[in-house]
Amino acid sequence: MGPVLAGVLQLLALTAALALAYIPLGNYLAKVYTSDKHWRVEKWIYKGIGADPDREMRWPAYLRGVLAFSAVGVLFLYLLQRLQGHLPGSLGFAAIDPDQAFNTAASFVANTNWQSYYGEQAMGHVVQTAGLAVQNFVSAAVGLAVAVALVRGFARSRTGDLGNFWSDLVRGVVRVLVPLAVAGALVLVACGVIQNFSGIHEVGQFMGGTQQWNGGAVASQEVIKELGTNGGGYFNANSAHPFENPTPFTNLFEIFLILLIPFSITRTFGLMVGSVKQGYAILATMATIWVGFVALMMWTEFAHHGPAFELADGAMEGKEVRFGIGGSSIFAVSTTLTSTGAVDSFHSSFTGLGGGITMLGMMLGEIAPGGVGSGLYGMLIMAIIAVFIAGLMVGRTPEYLGKKIGSREIKLAACYILITPALVLVFTAFAMALPTPGNSMTNSGAHGFSEILYAYTSGANNNGSAFAGLNADTQWFNTTIGLAMLLGRFLPMVFVLALAGSLAQQKPVPATAGTLRTDKPLYAGLLVGTIIIITGLTYFPALALGPLAEGLA
Repeated sequence: MGPVLAGVLQLLALTAALALAYIPLGNYLAKVYTSDKHWRVEKWIYKGIGADPDREMRWPAYLRGVLAFSAVGVLFLYLLQRLQGHLPGSLGFAAIDPDQAFNTAASFVANTNWQSYYGEQAMGHVVQTAGLAVQNFVSAAVGLAVAVALVRGFARSRTGDLGNFWSDLVRGVVRVLVPLAVAGALVLVACGVIQNFSGIHEVGQFMGGTQQWNGGAVASQEVIKELGTNGGGYFNANSAHPFENPTPFTNLFEIFLILLIPFSITRTFGLMVGSVKQGYAILATMATIWVGFVALMMWTEFAHHGPAFELADGAMEGKEVRFGIGGSSIFAVSTTLTSTGAVDSFHSSFTGLGGGITMLGMMLGEIAPGGVGSGLYGMLIMAIIAVFIAGLMVGRTPEYLGKKIGSREIKLAACYILITPALVLVFTAFAMALPTPGNSMTNSGAHGFSEILYAYTSGANNNGSAFAGLNADTQWFNTTIGLAMLLGRFLPMVFVLALAGSLAQQKPVPATAGTLRTDKPLYAGLLVGTIIIITGLTYFPALALGPLAEGLA
């Protein structure tokens, strides 16, 4: 079997598995977030935190819950790292430096999981499990909660109530993420991923000396890292490490976990707004972009340019021979079109155009299918923009799901789509203009610029993957990327929740003969075009200086 055919078969198998899970998981998620009953364990949690799960919240109160919970998470994780040297199970590792502790705390609370350290050489078992793994669960649940609040904004009318943040948060963890993570971890352990609390071992001989390996609760963290679109790995090599991802099957299974909830939640959206077809339209848009990016990535990486490429059947530099170009291409596209950031190959070693595809996937806003929760609300913002553009074309006040898109709604949507590019481009410009940050680049020229552009694109879009050529463990990058991650995560949520509150207060508008049908292929095509055009107009000059210049050289 040739490598191209193997890659195509992996793509087909993955698509079939996602299709089988789509309806049952989408239905279950809708049931979770519309039920008026509380599990006993959930009641214990509410009692412990002093929350009333039945009290409806308007958008400012919902936002305060999101920000307060996340701020406590940042503080707790920061202190845990700073006190690591005094904690049991630290494996002898010292406390994390202040700037790196801030960067890591911001990263995991923001669902970014950017890592400027070697996990196996810096973090002990307590920080990994009680700190990082816990944030993998709750940060994903926060994203789900905000997405559900926006869906309620479309589904409800004449009220400003969006549900209860604490109830949505707890249900997301207890009913969705924990059960799926337990099942997924059992699969990974059965397939060879390690799960223990062993210390550091010296094994074999390596260039005249011994090599050290340390164990850890890897399978349990690996599964929620992918399932919650987090991405932070136990080891520096991330999902290219055999302890995290030992076989081609586990590689495909981890991609399945990455895409599972972001695709399935489109059915949840359709059920909650009373039109399954609307969910299918959003799904079709996401799937079209995802398949197109995978096909483009495979083409760029399988293209033969010279004897070395021909002997290796493609661009194998920086890729694991266990997974090949096909598996690595699907993983790279899936992780950058979501907010995962896990890697099973090194994006800096991709071809110039291939590296640009990973960057472009993040620049789209990671909405195809995007992160857990964040992908859906990002796509719905773009859906509002597309409806607005269509309304301008025909001279009609735009409507979406029976809600008028007026000046307030379009201003909030515009702020949402502008904030992340502003963070990326401003921080990149400062890093290139100042003398010190440039010293962290491994390469010069277009590829060196791509390293810095990729870093801030990854941070501000809450992705977390890296080009692997940038030394980001400096005070400048730890601080600025940390700020980019926090602002890129929580500022958009402000606009999303404000938009949800505005929509929930509206009176539904009945459909007429002039109403744009947003459940048809024509609208899905308009939405795809809107996403590509807006991204292209925003980022094309920066891409031209980096991956495009390198790929066309």
